[in-house]
Amino acid sequence: MAIGFAIHKAKRKVSPDLVARYRTLPVANISDSMSRIAGTNRLRPMHAGGWLGGPALTVKTRPGDNLMVHKAIDLAQPGDVIVVDAGGVLVNAIIGEIMSTLAEKKGVAGFVIDGSIRDAGAIRAGSFPVFAAGVAHRGPYKDGPGEINCAISIDGMIVEPGDLVVADDDGVLCVPYDDAEAICKLTEAKKATEEKAIQQILAGTSDRRWVDEALQRLGCEFED
Repeated sequence: MAIGFAIHKAKRKVSPDLVARYRTLPVANISDSMSRIAGTNRLRPMHAGGWLGGPALTVKTRPGDNLMVHKAIDLAQPGDVIVVDAGGVLVNAIIGEIMSTLAEKKGVAGFVIDGSIRDAGAIRAGSFPVFAAGVAHRGPYKDGPGEINCAISIDGMIVEPGDLVVADDDGVLCVPYDDAEAICKLTEAKKATEEKAIQQILAGTSDRRWVDEALQRLGCEFED
């Protein structure tokens, strides 16, 4: 048995129908519905911008090595998000233009990488979603070890195979498989509430009394 060098079978993944429902929901609203303690703030969009979402195809690799990321592209199903735990090390790039082009051609939804990318100009000019922690001109090694379809940590955010991974210009978030339906319903309600608030602001009917009420409740002193 190879410890830390294996390709596991995925046992579950969120459905395309559920992914489609999340497509209309801002990551900030999803974060609010997860008590504002989930996700990562360090990974940023490296592409031109736009939404990413789909079931996680997880990869754990030695920092600076992308052999298992290549295999993940070969194994990926259309709509999968390849999520790579490269230890947050930024010295060597994990993917570049060639691998992102290959993944896009295969129908991969995008990449989330706790590590670096390169060919940043080409990726930034395109719409294929790539979220990463940094940029490095040094290329990757291809020696292993690593694992596919295992639990990983992305900047402290645990991602299990088949969990829902969503990302937009505000950052990256993992929605656990077992909670994805319930969180979706909470987020849909949250979004509706915020849309109503914006309509009230535009109509000039927004009620701001809550600000002074909160200050008084918290003991703020008001000078006469």
